[in-house]
Amino acid sequence: MPNTLRVEPGPVTRITLARPEVRNAINAQLIRELRAELEQLQAQPPRVLVLAGEGAMYCAGADVNWMAETGQLGWDENYVDALAMADLLAALNGLPFPVLACVQGGAYGGGIGFLACCDAVVCADDASFAFGEVKLGLAPATIAPYVIAKIGVSAARELMLSADRFDAWRAESVGLVHQVVAAVDLDTVVSERAERYLKAGPQAVQATKSLIAKLSPYLAVHREETARLIAELRASEEGREGLTAFLEKRRPNW
Repeated sequence: MPNTLRVEPGPVTRITLARPEVRNAINAQLIRELRAELEQLQAQPPRVLVLAGEGAMYCAGADVNWMAETGQLGWDENYVDALAMADLLAALNGLPFPVLACVQGGAYGGGIGFLACCDAVVCADDASFAFGEVKLGLAPATIAPYVIAKIGVSAARELMLSADRFDAWRAESVGLVHQVVAAVDLDTVVSERAERYLKAGPQAVQATKSLIAKLSPYLAVHREETARLIAELRASEEGREGLTAFLEKRRPNW
């Protein structure tokens, strides 16, 4: 069993990010283990996948301590790390069955990237969201193609450049979230939605997802380009200063 995930197999398979002590922040191990689980699901597909998070928050984005460590590495090592995240997002986005996200607490940065790769997102009404990368001297690079395809250029320009926190209702209005429910009803609504997917023919679902992917903008060319960008920013003077300032709880020197 992976250390960063909890997996409950079945026709409706549930994968839960299980690093609640750090708000399910993404690190190299979580990327590696989630990618391995998705590869297994490709070989033995469920009818539906629910992607959830354990504890108070769905996903806080990249683990800042891990990001700070990668900033001390060379460009090549940063690039390999960034490609791993890009490949995970591509795998999640390309699954041939419905993927449903169950969001409590909120999602930031890379966590929003996961949501953008899901087919439907249900969130609690007290959830919050933010692209905080620019405040760290970074960019939402590998997640950008999926997020822009989901919410559009206009909303991406406002939310990514400001790094402002936004609520569940704004997330619904831009198309990131598809249903906002009371927190006490979240699991029930997600289960009901998952059951409705079982009424669809699995081959028809696969064909439809493939069609949507072919017609989606922004997804054709992105892997190397976005990985290269985040690798450069992590290793840059500004990126290192931003991450260090965050960890030291001070304003960066820009």
